[in-house]
Amino acid sequence: MTDDLPHGAERTTVSDLGREMLAQGLTTGTGGNVSQLCADGETVAISPSGVPYDDVTPERVPLVTLDGEQVAGELDASSETPMHTALFRRRDDVGGVVHTHAPYASTFAALGEPIPASHYLIAFAGDEVPVAGYERSGSEALGERAAETMGTAYDACLLQNHGTITVGETAEAAFEVALMVEYCARIHYQASSIGDPIILPDEEVDRLRSMFEDYGQQ
Repeated sequence: MTDDLPHGAERTTVSDLGREMLAQGLTTGTGGNVSQLCADGETVAISPSGVPYDDVTPERVPLVTLDGEQVAGELDASSETPMHTALFRRRDDVGGVVHTHAPYASTFAALGEPIPASHYLIAFAGDEVPVAGYERSGSEALGERAAETMGTAYDACLLQNHGTITVGETAEAAFEVALMVEYCARIHYQASSIGDPIILPDEEVDRLRSMFEDYGQQ
């Protein structure tokens, strides 16, 4: 039961999405992390560091401030906390962050190549998925680099030689973006292996992004 657990709903979301990230093949082992801004707008529930996802119950999900100070939880918060909190501080439209080591997207990250609009679902992220230059994992610099690369125009970016980072109004929304990024990376990889993919024009991707804002059941 999480009714009496401080920020129990947000901690449950982080716990559930960590297992789903593993199930969907977006990471392996204990790699990657998930965070959700809490209802108070000042606290973040985030994956613990180095714990198998099947062992992460809501009670074991740490809480940190927007400055990265841990305020609850017996387990240490993710080593990538600085990257998550940088995005929450920079963008007031972000309520959730997902960091993955998804294989196809990570392949383009290793090449330092953005994922272009060879599939229309790229619009979940932007007109492409840009690449943030390399910074050491867990560093403040990585968070700043990712935030600068995404700005307000993108909801995802590749982290050079590392993986991906995605954002959304909620952690669930950020997770959906992560799924779309990996799908688009796979399609672009496969298409490039056969020939020259056709890239959608920016104006069409802009139209699609507007359409996706109201996508699905309300």
